[in-house]
Amino acid sequence: MVRYLDEEAVRSALRWERLIAEMESALTAFSSGRVIQPVRQMVTVEEGNRYFGIMPCVTHDVMGLKAVNFYPRNAGTGIPTHLAMILLFRSDTGEPLAIMDGRLITEMRTAAVSAAVTRHLASPESRVLALLGSGVQAKAHLEALFYVCNFEEVRVWSKTPDHAERFAQQHNAQTMDAESAVRGADVIVTATNAREPILRGGWVKRGAHINAVGAARPTWRELDDEAMGNVLVVDSREAVLKESGDVILSKAEIYAEAGEIFGGRKSPPVSQTSVFKSVGIAVEDIAAARLVYEATQ
Repeated sequence: MVRYLDEEAVRSALRWERLIAEMESALTAFSSGRVIQPVRQMVTVEEGNRYFGIMPCVTHDVMGLKAVNFYPRNAGTGIPTHLAMILLFRSDTGEPLAIMDGRLITEMRTAAVSAAVTRHLASPESRVLALLGSGVQAKAHLEALFYVCNFEEVRVWSKTPDHAERFAQQHNAQTMDAESAVRGADVIVTATNAREPILRGGWVKRGAHINAVGAARPTWRELDDEAMGNVLVVDSREAVLKESGDVILSKAEIYAEAGEIFGGRKSPPVSQTSVFKSVGIAVEDIAAARLVYEATQ
């Protein structure tokens, strides 16, 4: 019988430590060519406001499809900007296993991937975290990154100061302007719907690590060219060259996929300033969905 798992079932099943480890395994398999996954198909319903995406993936034991809506127009309305459903199947027989809510999976797997990359690329002595953005992804990254770094200070900036203040009060952080938040920070997260750069490379200290997860369209940017000129790691070369304005417009050279570093095919550039540009790929969603399905058996 095909089971339906709502967001609360997903929340009860996913744990950060297991999810972070699973994202490492999933991306290692992806970069090793052991996953069948076309680039996400995006349908523009209304330019700048409404998008619909289809994300299929086949792994050795399961396969699935995520249908995701990206609605920037929902910002500030109480309705999430990202909403999704995931269909999960056995890959050997094709039998359907489950239908589950994908909003929380999208939220958590994005931060879990950043945490996995941060564990490999950031300095072990990282103590200061800067969050540019104060929404769902800022909160998820704050939670996930504490599993891989011992931060003593958290800074937050948002284009909406009231949101930053509320976030700071809830999470024991300090509000700052963007430049002040970034200067001296060891790990930086950009999680915004910015269309123009909000992070300048001149602000970033040598050896810092940046997780850039916003600017989800080919013409949108969060980082300027100077920031993108650092060592660049991505989740998927093919995907970022189609979807990421930060990569496309800066013409930045890609050093490695995250899975190549996880699998030992590329050395982590620990002492260098690094950028992880994440667009989110289907293997992450399907691996997380499999964890949910197994945990609720």
